[in-house]
Formats: sequence, C-alpha cells, structure tokens
Amino acid sequence: MGLSSEIKKEMYWMMVLSRKLDERAWILHRQGKIAFHISGIGHEAAQVGAAYALKRGYDWVTPYYRDLALMVCLGLTPEEFMLSLMGKVGEPSSGSRQMPSHFGLRRANAVSHSAPVATQAPHAAGIGLAIKMKKEDKVVLTTIGEGSTSQGEWYEAVNWAAIHHLPVIFLVENNQYAISVPPEKQMAVPSSADKACGLGLPGETVDGTDVFAVYETIHRVIEKARSGGGPALIEARMYRITPHSSDDDDRTYRSKEEVDENKKKDPILLARTRLIEEGIITEQEADEMDKKAKDMVTEAVKRSEEAAYPNAEEASYPVYVEEVQHA
Repeated sequence: MGLSSEIKKEMYWMMVLSRKLDERAWILHRQGKIAFHISGIGHEAAQVGAAYALKRGYDWVTPYYRDLALMVCLGLTPEEFMLSLMGKVGEPSSGSRQMPSHFGLRRANAVSHSAPVATQAPHAAGIGLAIKMKKEDKVVLTTIGEGSTSQGEWYEAVNWAAIHHLPVIFLVENNQYAISVPPEKQMAVPSSADKACGLGLPGETVDGTDVFAVYETIHRVIEKARSGGGPALIEARMYRITPHSSDDDDRTYRSKEEVDENKKKDPILLARTRLIEEGIITEQEADEMDKKAKDMVTEAVKRSEEAAYPNAEEASYPVYVEEVQHA
C-alpha cells in the first residue's frame, strides 16, 4: 500500500480521536448540554481510509452527516466540533446557523451540505465538471449512506459524472440501516455498488471495517480519476453500532444481540489488534493514545462551554448579503 508504519499509526490515532469525540457527544446529549447528535461510530475505518487516499486541502470533499472521522482527518479540530454541537462562536461549518454535523470546512475544500440527504452528490458532480473544464488534476470525494442512494439527486449526480467522465468518487457508507430500514427493504440489489452497472461507471464493494483495505481501494480509484480515468462508485460495508441519532430508539427495529455481535467487528478494535500484531504499536502505546484522546476531548469541551453564543443579529448574515458592488 505504500504506507509507512508512522502513517498507519497516525491513521489509527485519527480513528481513536474521532471515536472519543463521538462518545463524548453522546454523554453531553444525555447531560442535556447539547440538543442533538448523529453518530459515526463504526464508520471510522472507511472515513479515515478514504481521507488518507486524498491530497487533503487540495482535493475537494462533499461530506455527509456521519463523517466526523473524515472531517477530523481534513483538519477539523476537537474544539471546532464541540463548538458546533453547542452552537457557539467559532463554529466553522455555518457560523453556528446549522444543526451539528452538517460539516463544512473552507480551508480543507470541504463543502457544507444541507439537511435533505443526497444533495451533496450534485454539488460534487458540479465541482468535478469545473475541475475538468479548468484542466486541473484534482478529484472530488462525496460520501453518502446506502439509504440515500434511493434519492433522485444521487442518481442524477452519478449519471452526470459518468456521462461527462468526471473525477468524482462516490463513496457509499453502507452501515446496514437507512434509519430503521435494512438494505433488503431499501434496494433490490445486493450492494449499492451494483447500481454502478446501469449508470455506466465501475463499482465495487470493500470491507468498511478495514481502514487499510479502504485506503487501498479509494487510493486506486482516485489516482485513476486524477489521470482522466473518470468516476467510480465504492461501497464500504460496516455496521452502525449506535442508534441513527440521539432521537432514535434502535431497540424498536433491531435486537441487542445483533448489535453486540457486530461490536466484535468494531473497526478500531480490528485496527488496534492488527497494529499490535505487526509490531507498529504496543498495548501500552494504544492505551496511552486512548488517554491522550480523552484528555484532548475534555479540554475541547471545557473551552467550548466557556465560549460565547453568537449575537442574535448574526442569524441573518451571511444568509442575506448586503449590496455587492460589481466591477
């Protein structure tokens, strides 16, 4: 894969840090300190693997709401994430105007999305067309859940990218549930990747619990797209360990036994075991990374709780802009 031991260790750290942020968000919600959280626990390997395949800060990303680990890899800080959860000054995605986890990060070429699912896919196709017209060697990564591949916007975006041979990678994070609906009730094909055939672009499935397998797959299709080879559709299969969101009771549609069984495939546990077996980290180092991440998150929460809320008059700016002078 061309990954050094240091890079593998760094990828694992990003998974751990995003997990600790995610876990703390659940606690904050239960404490009544935040209004809402939507989790990416179980998705870390797919997101970190994809992020490291990009030229971060050069390529473009249109993420979706579970992409905390992806955004952390792109440079979103723990404090910025906590500011977004609390709606405080300094939140980078929307200036504290959107719901939490509606990610955007201008400095990382990560485009903020809106609440209706799949709308980030046409944005990616449009950016891909601009890249092609400008003859740049950049690529666009757009992510989505498997349930949202039933949306018309997603089909339109994939179709457009395929027709015009655009440098767009469509990553479907298939976590086995579209809110409360399993894949077999969401689509009539075994895999989201199977949908690629009828749209005219290559599609394949990868183990979304294996960070290095995801990296290898996404890196390969990105390099092909970067050199003019066109788009690709990749489905990463994992399991959503948590409820759909803090407002969801997943006990109504799946059993505790099912969840417990799938926790054995926790991507962080799998990555930790592999790196220890390869001699890249020790048990003690892994535990120290865990503690370091917890301490960073605790400090980020403290600073965010102390931060100010935006002034009320800021709510309409820059939604409604002032008069713009044209040359």
